[in-house]
Amino acid sequence: MNSRYSRQTLFFPNGEQGQQELSAKKVLLIGCGALGSGIAETLVRAGIGKLLIIDRDYVDESNLQRQQLFTEQDVQEQMPKAEAAKRRLQQINRHVEIEAYVHHASPQTVRPLLPGIDLIMDGTDNFETRWMINDLAHLHGIPWIYGACVGSYGLSCTFIPGKGPCLACLMEKMPMGGETCDTAGIIAPAVGMTVSHQTVQALKLLSGNEEAVKTELCSFDVWNSSWQSLKIDRMKKENCPTCGHTPDYPYLKEENTARTAVLCGRDTVQIRPPEGVKMDLAKTAERLAGKVDQCTSNDYLLAFTKGPFKLVAFKDGRVLVHGTKKPDEARSLYSRYFG
Repeated sequence: MNSRYSRQTLFFPNGEQGQQELSAKKVLLIGCGALGSGIAETLVRAGIGKLLIIDRDYVDESNLQRQQLFTEQDVQEQMPKAEAAKRRLQQINRHVEIEAYVHHASPQTVRPLLPGIDLIMDGTDNFETRWMINDLAHLHGIPWIYGACVGSYGLSCTFIPGKGPCLACLMEKMPMGGETCDTAGIIAPAVGMTVSHQTVQALKLLSGNEEAVKTELCSFDVWNSSWQSLKIDRMKKENCPTCGHTPDYPYLKEENTARTAVLCGRDTVQIRPPEGVKMDLAKTAERLAGKVDQCTSNDYLLAFTKGPFKLVAFKDGRVLVHGTKKPDEARSLYSRYFG
């Protein structure tokens, strides 16, 4: 009764066996912002076997209001979110194996992480990445759990390949022009509620209690104290490009992968170079010396300012351009300083 997981084991319908199954499972978390940090902490405290985290961003002061794994020290050190999360999670539970990947989540970076994965958790902030997750999950037969939140509103849904519809069945095309953290803001309780919905389904799947999983689309508004659940079984489409009779997985194709992305909740555009491009941060810093302002670097990134803009470069060649939401303006700055 005094063991680390005793209260959780008491609750599981299959008791100690459920905990043993959980401790042998391997989870891939894509995105480690508001949702991702909450998901990561919950699963690590629960005692999963291994957690792989992939995230492209670094910790900013505006994250601290709702991204529970991060601290002011992470902001001061300009820590990548994946590495900052790993550092904190290892302090929480040393028995869980944790791997951090500071990369943009693309088919090329995610596919090598999939062997042996039991579940994919969605901690992202954009539908382009979710469409990719949906395609990869169904191509490789891996369950995944979708989550999204903005303002005081949240959504969650569990997708199991071969059982019911997929995200593409529910949404025939990528949503455009919806509210974001930039336009509507977000409160931490909406994040917490979404994380709770995602992780309780994850615990069911990972502990051998799949029969308890609800494959329904849950939505809620914590400010207005409203909640609803939509049955989705009849929404499956036989001609779906992802889970239909002849799938072609459209969001794994290069033509459907954008090279720029406006980051949720940030006045920022990410510029992503062609796959395989790497950046030597030390040489880049030497080349930019005297040409930019406030240039700083660590083992993970290089940051500098120029006028009203701040640019942050990573070893995988990505650059975050802060101070604009215009892709063309961001591309111009990228070309000016990185060729």
